[in-house]
Amino acid sequence: MRVVICINTSWNIFNFRSGLIKGLLAKGYQVIAVAPQDEYSDSLVQMGCEFRPVQMHQTGSNPFRDFHLFLDLRRIYADVKPDIIYQYTVKPNIYGSLAARSLGIPVVNNVSGLGTVFLNRGLTSRIAKLLYKLAFQKADLVFFQNKDDKADFLTQIKLPHLRTDLLPGSGIDLQSFQSKSEISNKPFRFLMIARLILDKGVEEYLLAARNLKREYPEVVFQLLGQLDEKHARGVAKKYLQEFIDDDTIEYLGTSDSVKQLIDESTCVVLPSYREGTPKTLLEAAAMSRPIVTTDVPGCREVVEDGRNGYLCRVMDWRDLARKMQKMIELPPEELMKLGKNGRQYVASKFDEQLIINKYLEVTANILE
Repeated sequence: MRVVICINTSWNIFNFRSGLIKGLLAKGYQVIAVAPQDEYSDSLVQMGCEFRPVQMHQTGSNPFRDFHLFLDLRRIYADVKPDIIYQYTVKPNIYGSLAARSLGIPVVNNVSGLGTVFLNRGLTSRIAKLLYKLAFQKADLVFFQNKDDKADFLTQIKLPHLRTDLLPGSGIDLQSFQSKSEISNKPFRFLMIARLILDKGVEEYLLAARNLKREYPEVVFQLLGQLDEKHARGVAKKYLQEFIDDDTIEYLGTSDSVKQLIDESTCVVLPSYREGTPKTLLEAAAMSRPIVTTDVPGCREVVEDGRNGYLCRVMDWRDLARKMQKMIELPPEELMKLGKNGRQYVASKFDEQLIINKYLEVTANILE
């Protein structure tokens, strides 16, 4: 039996779906990874996957270019002849579904967050929703990462017969993500990990940090993530530089040592406007680090307010600063208690093996 996994980058497949690939291979399935070629493509082959490259632009909605993506995916799927296709991210979900539908191949799509398509009301948003409706009509199953995303999707896109289920992202590898050191608040170190776009709450974090730095000059505020000025909502490098120059934050750029940075932090912050299931928060909780995040879909699924972190109001840097200050003033034993509670919570709900078992069950049912 042949299973295709199609995502917008090989990096994404390797970093978020390696556990699923290993589970499928262990059951005797052949796994074909379909994604743009990047430095992680060879790693997928070394894992045991067959790799098929496809050109895929991450942003924009050029109809001519996207029609070529549909044709490319249809050609690959027709050649590979998979028994089932798993698709993730917007363009594989839409154009991959249309391609698979034309070939009669079963499809399971994963909506990992509604993003700007559902937050906005412009022409591009309306076109995207129309394409979603057309593409998902014949999907065998669609996974959503939280009940709010599912409800909002089905409210805005009328698909009464769509088969859906909830699955909290890719889960977390509890063996890999374990703290190697106890929490230290000397100095107290906040860490935000996110792509630098406004919807992640980067501006709120910067403003909260600047405000707190006046009262707590010894506290360290770190920011890890890739600048993306080409993105419509990208943070301008010039704006970020202001906070670097006045010593408000330490900008870490990108790193392959995320686990180490989490382990060195006291608290992880993500003031995002909306998420599916934020991987960085799962990693932080698994590594026994308390969290400050927004009370929005996706984020609030990972944090029980007051038990393993604090929830703040969305788009409100002052409330974010209040919750971060509350965290600063906790004694070390309370910080450790929050961290321990977080580890227990994600182990009960987000263990990667639970997610892998669900995929294996769905795969077997559809193939039968």
